[in-house]
Amino acid sequence: MTPPQLLGRTGPPGRRGRMAVTAAALTCLATLAACSGPPKDSGTASEFKLSASTPKARGEITSFTWAVYAEPPTLDYTAAFDYPQNTILSNVCESLMRWTPGLTMEPGLAKKASNPDPRTWVYDLRAGVRFHNGKEMTADDVVYSLGRQMDPKNAAAWAEVFQNVASIRKTGPLQVTVELKRPDSQFPQYMATAAGVVASKAGVEEAGKDYGTSGGLACTGPFKLGAWNKGQSIELDRFDGYWGRKAKSEKAVFRFLTDPSARTNAMLSGEADGGYLIPTESYGHLRDSGVGSLYFGEGLTTVNVNVTNMQGPLGDVRVRRALSLALDRSGFVKAGLGGAGTSTGSITPRAVWDAASEPTRKAALGGLPPAKPDIGRAKALIREAGATGKTLTVATSPIGQDVSLLATALQAAGTQIGLNIRLKTIAPNAFTALFTDPKAREGIDLFPYTSYYNISDPLDLLANFRTGAYLNFAGYSEKGYDELVARATAVYPREPRMRIEAELQKQAADKVLWIPVAEWPTSIFLNKRITGAPTSISYMYYPWAADVGAAK
Repeated sequence: MTPPQLLGRTGPPGRRGRMAVTAAALTCLATLAACSGPPKDSGTASEFKLSASTPKARGEITSFTWAVYAEPPTLDYTAAFDYPQNTILSNVCESLMRWTPGLTMEPGLAKKASNPDPRTWVYDLRAGVRFHNGKEMTADDVVYSLGRQMDPKNAAAWAEVFQNVASIRKTGPLQVTVELKRPDSQFPQYMATAAGVVASKAGVEEAGKDYGTSGGLACTGPFKLGAWNKGQSIELDRFDGYWGRKAKSEKAVFRFLTDPSARTNAMLSGEADGGYLIPTESYGHLRDSGVGSLYFGEGLTTVNVNVTNMQGPLGDVRVRRALSLALDRSGFVKAGLGGAGTSTGSITPRAVWDAASEPTRKAALGGLPPAKPDIGRAKALIREAGATGKTLTVATSPIGQDVSLLATALQAAGTQIGLNIRLKTIAPNAFTALFTDPKAREGIDLFPYTSYYNISDPLDLLANFRTGAYLNFAGYSEKGYDELVARATAVYPREPRMRIEAELQKQAADKVLWIPVAEWPTSIFLNKRITGAPTSISYMYYPWAADVGAAK
């Protein structure tokens, strides 16, 4: 899944496979307290500083306005795979579990999750939780909501999360039991994302085909859907019947500003109080403006070049290695990411390995290809592969300078080593199609691609190279790799699972299945009037707008 704004972003996963597990290994996920997520110091900051959070709000406000780069086509939670949808939806619809600002998992609408055996997950629900339509949440609503993700008619973005689910059934008025076909370490973690959203069965059925595009969303969050001014804005109104801590703002207004300059100017003028995903070319301007503060936080995000075609020259791993060796990563970080990022030879962010033991972390990150250019070696590989003069097509788009400059950097790298790199410009509103429509990728060999994590587990990305995985655009297929994905998925204990994931990381790096470029933090701007929003990528699934309030 994916998106536009700056690079293509990947949302929901493509993964699965499993095996048996011991009961003792289930302790971490069963308790659900701080069992996932990177430790405090991820070691990704270099020319910029990562902030754990923004200052807490000191009081309530009437409203605030937020800049987003696109209007969501729908707010149906089954289709929530992109930044605009989830940035808004996370404040309206809640999941069984919750991703915290510290990127750990905690109880959400389920007060407890237990794992009586490797193939069973039992969710005990909170009592007295009300939907925005006034109805009280029951187990029937949960069964219905998760069932919508599995219904082929809905073509849900999160369907692959449920491919190992045998049944979802009500086992009490406030209890739901999920039976798996085989042990699955990833499924319980995804219940903290939009995959685990619970909506009112009555509300969804009443809306029918209009659900997600008009009327209410019949969810439980601290805000409910207010006015949707098509092409302009979406308003969220505070839900006074919320079961948790009420929102500090009575209203949150999301303005659609597709032009990067327009978003920046809106924040400078006060037309918008803040925003996430700040255009990289505006970092310095906003930071030095004096009207607010620019923050960076842990994004669990890597910038890559996605290989979409292995039928031509890129079918030879030497060509892929050569392109990787020729790429000027540090130059791209400075120019394309405004200096806010770090060059990397890893397709996974280093932070997702912080929970592993030192030997496992070294196995995953210690032997990666170099991130510095080696033009001589790259030229030699092209000659060995007989690829001198071969043509490759790279997709680019005027979405933001990070996309266009990475495509240009790739063209420069290929030209230096004897390849003929052609750029194909795609309109911003069509760029998303590269992630959903195989026809849109026809004739394209590579394109800039930013991958964010939905959960704090390396497998969230590494499983994408499994045979048939949704994001495996190049059709890579290797039996040994598939078997490792299956083994890792089946293991609940974190350390032994991460040892297997380290093997996957090494294989993906050796085969250059994507070309890793840089790690990229989240960015957020707040003017002097407001504060409280988290800096981490948790805002995709955490009700962050409820924390926004008065700065003074």
